[in-house]
Amino acid sequence: MRIVIKVGTSTLAHAGGRLNIRRVELLCKVLSDLKNAGCEVVLVSSGAIGMGVGKLGLPGRPEDMPGKQAAAAVGQCELMYTYDKLFAEYNHTVAQILLTAEDIQDKRRSAYVHDTLEKLLGWGALPVVNENDAVAIDEIGIHTTIGENDSLSAIVAKLVRADLLVLLSDIDGLYTADPRVDPNATLIPEVTAITPEILSLAGGTGSALGSGGMATKLKAAQIATEAGIDMIIANGQQPEALYALLEGKSIGTRFVGGKK
Repeated sequence: MRIVIKVGTSTLAHAGGRLNIRRVELLCKVLSDLKNAGCEVVLVSSGAIGMGVGKLGLPGRPEDMPGKQAAAAVGQCELMYTYDKLFAEYNHTVAQILLTAEDIQDKRRSAYVHDTLEKLLGWGALPVVNENDAVAIDEIGIHTTIGENDSLSAIVAKLVRADLLVLLSDIDGLYTADPRVDPNATLIPEVTAITPEILSLAGGTGSALGSGGMATKLKAAQIATEAGIDMIIANGQQPEALYALLEGKSIGTRFVGGKK
């Protein structure tokens, strides 16, 4: 089974930007075990800017573009060092792939990205993908940017023809209303069609360190399901839930992919 797993900043880091060591260690352990069981895994990892904020001791996520890019340059080193160290403990090799929108939009460059990912998976490596935030303009709506890693993960899943896309977030899934403000909100276990009603359920943005929200996750679901790929939104606070998922149990919200 080929799985693309996207992990958000809120899963990787504490509110101040410092690494959530216990959770990241558990995530790497679970993903290593999935690989040992025969799965091919691609990890799309946010967190470069957030970890840069923590590493530099900044008071919060920079508002200016040079500040975001500089924080990302620092944080990406920290992020890959951490993944390399933790996955090596389980005898798995990671590979870093940093992408810009041009790498996806240009057919020739996109083909090279596909070939590189296929070769890495064929060699048994675990690709770790992120947008190249140190050079990309990451404001949503600008045509030269991917925008956020929810969409990137869906694009990567489509590129490698994944069997499943999993978004690990700070929420259990898609609710009938924002559970942070509405105590009567209930989890929607399965979505078979992304209708205007489903799209209307998207709330605001994500955490203070991240850039995603439910709207970006629904955008990712549209990309994935149109390519025939099932997508699941699940809570990243418990990475071991991935075991239950591969055992066929229901967790989070599953968006059912259409026929390819």
